[in-house]
Amino acid sequence: MSATVDRVPTPESATDRVGAVEAPRRRHLQPTAWAAAGFLAPLLVYLAIFYAYPLYENVSMSLHRFTRATFVTGVAPFVGLDVYREMTSSPLFWSTVRQTAVFVVVSLVFQYAIGLGLAVFFQRSFPLSGVLRGLFLVPWLLPIIVSATTWQWMMDADSGILNRFLGLFGVDPVWWLNAQHSLMSVTIANIWLGIPFNLVILYSGLQNIPADLYEAAALDGAGAWRQFWHLTFPLLRPVSAITLLLGFVYTLKVVDIIWIMTLGTGSSQTLATWAYGMAFGKGASSIIRYSQASVLGTILLVIALAMGFVYLAVQRRQED
Repeated sequence: MSATVDRVPTPESATDRVGAVEAPRRRHLQPTAWAAAGFLAPLLVYLAIFYAYPLYENVSMSLHRFTRATFVTGVAPFVGLDVYREMTSSPLFWSTVRQTAVFVVVSLVFQYAIGLGLAVFFQRSFPLSGVLRGLFLVPWLLPIIVSATTWQWMMDADSGILNRFLGLFGVDPVWWLNAQHSLMSVTIANIWLGIPFNLVILYSGLQNIPADLYEAAALDGAGAWRQFWHLTFPLLRPVSAITLLLGFVYTLKVVDIIWIMTLGTGSSQTLATWAYGMAFGKGASSIIRYSQASVLGTILLVIALAMGFVYLAVQRRQED
């Protein structure tokens, strides 16, 4: 007669059992991982080709002395930060930086203020509000060349409609597009182009604010102005931050409208138009200077990245 003894699972047998259970899991997750890699691969290839490689080439060109000859042969002497020192020590560089700062800051302030005012205005429903809001999107939808050419015609000193309008009040013609007033002219045109973007983003942010808050504030005796400063404006801070960041990056690299209107001459020259002129030998810079243009491009990139980090810091503070 043999006695039946229950087998106590040994550590080895338990490990084998766990491995047998985990093996199907690994086989089940593996196709998902391959699918994720397949979807991610085109994005990584796109970023590598159109972002990482051009960025590397731009930084490399700023550290080498490139001319037309060395650009063709690909053999340019390495000069380190010499080109950076040459550019930053030039008086023209700092005057261009000031003009760029004025162009960006003034554009952002007026675009945001007017866009926010229009967004609050259209928050109230009234007849034809949707039609009027759609008409404000026209500047955003038009090609830049059409908008810039229209503003160039409107600001013509002899036959422009702006001078004709000012003439009705006895004001002498203004030479909008000359070297002295060109910065003001391109800033006005850029403000007009950026208002629809701010209107759309801020109006969407206003739709996410509960109407109950305004009703409670009205019951407490808060007027429209106090409601705006104590409810609307604080609750729009996250939307305002991303709107200003995107507006800053876009305005910092604006070339097309300035180039069409003034060729970036006089006070309308910014870092972006200066880099474009030197890279292609156009405008005030008739000589192609690849390394100097790459230096300006790198500086613009660093400024944009710095503003991105500022935005992340502001967002982290708001979350805390």
